[in-house]
Amino acid sequence: MSKTLAQWLEYLETLHPVGIDMGLDRVSQVADRMGLRQCPIAKRVISVAGTNGKGSTLAMIDCVARAHGLQVGTYTSPHLLQYNERVQVNGRMVSDERLVAGFEAVEHARLAAPAISLTYFEAGTLCALWCLVQQPLDMVVLEVGLGGRLDAVNIVDADVAIVTTIALDHAGYLGTDIAQIGREKAGIFRARRPAVLGSRELPDSVAVAAEALQAPVYQLGRHFEQSPEPAAGWHWQGRTVNGEPLSLDALPDLGLPIDNAATALQALTLADLSLTATATRTALATLVVPGRMQWQGQWCLDVGHNPHAAHYLARHLPPVAAGATQWGLIGMLDDKDADGVIAALSSRISDWVCVSLDGERGRDAHELAERIAAQGGRVHHCAATPCAGRDWLTGRLGPEDRVLATGSFFTVAALLAQPQA
Repeated sequence: MSKTLAQWLEYLETLHPVGIDMGLDRVSQVADRMGLRQCPIAKRVISVAGTNGKGSTLAMIDCVARAHGLQVGTYTSPHLLQYNERVQVNGRMVSDERLVAGFEAVEHARLAAPAISLTYFEAGTLCALWCLVQQPLDMVVLEVGLGGRLDAVNIVDADVAIVTTIALDHAGYLGTDIAQIGREKAGIFRARRPAVLGSRELPDSVAVAAEALQAPVYQLGRHFEQSPEPAAGWHWQGRTVNGEPLSLDALPDLGLPIDNAATALQALTLADLSLTATATRTALATLVVPGRMQWQGQWCLDVGHNPHAAHYLARHLPPVAAGATQWGLIGMLDDKDADGVIAALSSRISDWVCVSLDGERGRDAHELAERIAAQGGRVHHCAATPCAGRDWLTGRLGPEDRVLATGSFFTVAALLAQPQA
């Protein structure tokens, strides 16, 4: 009897001795056995790497491309509520049945002599590519994981490659050398194909890597730009592959990083999409990215889990009314820079609820509380789970109070999975 999707996901956890094993040899061999690299997976492929902003940039590319009539597939990770979120076609999650068929194809190729061991993520990436290649797609947008150059997604040659931001994260795997991290992320660039740099502040190593490949560089602040408009919204100015200027006016403020939106538009232009103002405005006005500055009543949910993301949140949280309190509910994994995140948010948040996260990487709420207290913050409660922390805080909120729930995908996912009664 065929496994269910849940059974497949459980089985994949047992395939490899470690959860993260960066390198392309094993996954490339299985991909070749599956025929995934014999032809392009779509007419145009865009890959997105970076420390922060990958998910929102991918979502913006997807929605704008579909608003222009393109058939679009996406692969992203991790998911919040359902594994199916990782693989979508035209904005719809693929079915359990399609994913099961994909995992069966991966397993058949993996076990062909000699058998090859794959990590959970590698098997999932191959399954996603198998699902996408079955569809007649105009564009595929791929989120590259933490590894960049050695990430499983990088077995695909993208027509346009994006690096959003570079900051410290996953230090256990990537180290703390920003220049080296930049070189690893830039490993998604391809010779003589456009490289889009979605930040004004990137280590020189990113541009150097592109130049070594003779990849045309398009950097925010130099080759394309976004700027606020006097009345409302924002203005985008970019360039075509031939260097001709383009601009779009009166674009809606979507409550997400505008730099990421500008980067998405530049990448789409380089992928041969002729942007129209009407379709672009419509797409951006309706876009919601779950877990990214997502408001539910008095609560803002954001998966930010490193200091770079926390600084953005601190700058862009709307002010609370006079006499009201801006609360923070935080739960983090043990391998994240909790001190840096707390310090970044301390300019906006003094009153906290700490929550524990389960699993071998989970961090205890009381440890977070000690770190907050050491920086002068006030911890009012420690809870065993994110939902328990939310329930405790909800009954104590004033009508004008606001809450930022942050620190991890796991924190936000728990709150989304069990909506408040």
